[in-house]
This record gives sequence, structure tokens and C-alpha cells, in this order.
Amino acid sequence: MAEISKDVVIIGAGPAGLGAALYSARDRFDTVVLDKFVPGGQINLTDRIENYPAIGQISGPDMIDAMVKQVTSFDAEIKNNSEVETIIRRDDGLLEVHTDEEVYLAKVIILTPGSEYRKLGVEGEEKFRQAGAGVSYCGTCDAPFFRDKHVISIGGGNVAVEDTLHLAKFCKKVTMVHRRQEFRATPILVEELIEEAKKGIIEIRYDSVVTSINGSNKVESATLQNVKTQDSEILDCDGVFIFVGMNPNTKFLNGIVDLDESGFIQCDPRYLRTSVPGIFVAGDCRVGAAMQLVTAIADGVVAALSLKEYLRDPGWWRS
Repeated sequence: MAEISKDVVIIGAGPAGLGAALYSARDRFDTVVLDKFVPGGQINLTDRIENYPAIGQISGPDMIDAMVKQVTSFDAEIKNNSEVETIIRRDDGLLEVHTDEEVYLAKVIILTPGSEYRKLGVEGEEKFRQAGAGVSYCGTCDAPFFRDKHVISIGGGNVAVEDTLHLAKFCKKVTMVHRRQEFRATPILVEELIEEAKKGIIEIRYDSVVTSINGSNKVESATLQNVKTQDSEILDCDGVFIFVGMNPNTKFLNGIVDLDESGFIQCDPRYLRTSVPGIFVAGDCRVGAAMQLVTAIADGVVAALSLKEYLRDPGWWRS
């Protein structure tokens, strides 16, 4: 199989990858972006984006379409349906990127495979997560769309508590469903949640799970079950927010770069360098990511700017 030489190979064509590609290509580095499917990733499922600076409102697909056009206008190449199988660092410092069909030889790699929201796996979840029908995984992103509505939030970790508190700023009622009596979130966040619940907007349902999300064209209710008594009830609501974690798309990187126990890529937060010289990381797949569109793109930009330091002096990696 012939090798295709590139200055920069970016793995993942989501917002972070496209942000990196824009800066890399504008700096006249020969750049290719490889994606397992098509550009966009999770953002393609977002009906409305209202929190990206200077853009009043745009859909996820429209945003990605605009980014792809901008990136390719600077001669970056985007390869769809190109799944990366492994990465090898050669003794001469160059990096081999093996896909199912090709081998790329790169001076630098930027890892941007993103992550996926962990699903409940209940009836109605997939149906209503499309086109703003009422299932969401990001309170920071979507809370304003449920102003003066009743929503259900699910989870017990830091993100669940923080986003439930955020939802309470917009919604008339938030029913928080947690399968246990105790939260995994840090004590200070739990204390804030308990105090906020006393005001009446947040109601906490302990020892409970959601077993189905119901409605016709949009969410109209959810079925709750008490895990101790097995009693069920149908609770009317306008939306369901699921905060049960993220799964990084990094299985193919196991044994290649350092990952944490959850599979997120370890890196230094300033330059986004991984454990392997020449391999940077950006976006939601890295440890400490904010899981927001604007920060994912910014990560890509930081990685693309940092790679120039490495190309000037490979010894910079350990500095």
C-alpha cells in the first residue's frame, strides 16, 4: 500500500478538527482531515445553536457546511468514510496513519475524534433526540429553548447537578431523577442543589429511573419507576435532559497515546501535547474538555498553532 505524505493529518472532522484544519491550511501546511463517517459529528444532531459568539442562530448542519467550505477553500482535503485503524511513530519521528484503505505519512497528527453522549437506552430516546423534539444531553446548550417549561433531568454527577441548576434559571419546573439516595457530585454542588430545591423549582426524585420517554411528534411525558418499590408513574413534561456521562471515541488509540481511566486523552492543557511527540489533541475527546462547540474549535486552533513550535524544534515537545 503506497504512502501518502502530508504535513498534518487531522483525525476527526468535527468542530475541533475543522478548526484545526482551517489554521493549519491557512499556514500553508499540506493538511488532510480523516473522518470515520462525514464531517460534523454530534453537532449535526443540533437543531439550533444560539451560544456561538457573533452568530445569532444557526443549525448544526449549516454551521458544519460553512466550516467545510471555508476549510476546503484553503486547500485542506477532507476524506469521508476513512476510519483510522492505528498510528505508528517511526524511528525518524514521522507518523504513520493507517486507515482501512490507505497509509498516510505525517509530520504531525491532531487527534479530534470527539466523544458521544452516553445513552439511557430507553424507548423514545432516539426518536426524540432528533431536530429539537425534546431530548437533550446539554443543559448549557439547550436550556433557553425550554423557558417556562417543565423538564426532567437525569443523573447524579457534577455535570448533572450543574446543568440542573442551570435549567432552573429558565424552566418553571425541573424534576431531577436520580437512581440513588446519594449523589456522586462534589459536596459543595450537592449542597447548592439542595438549597435551590427548597425554592420549589427543582424537585428531586430519589431512587428512581426513567424507563421510557413518551409522545407523538415531541416529548409529552416520561415514565418513572421507583427502583425500590418498582412502582411506576407517567409524569407530564416538555423535555428530558440526560446527564449520564460521555464516551470518548478513542478505542483505536488504546496503547498509542496515554488515556485516562474513562478513555479520554491525556495532554498538557497549554499546548495540547499528548504523550507521543508530534501528536496533539483537541476537543471533547481530551481530559478537561469543556464539551462546548466554541471551546472545541478553540482547541483545534491552539493545536494548529502549537504544531509550528514542534516543527521548528522537535525538542520543544519535552520543554
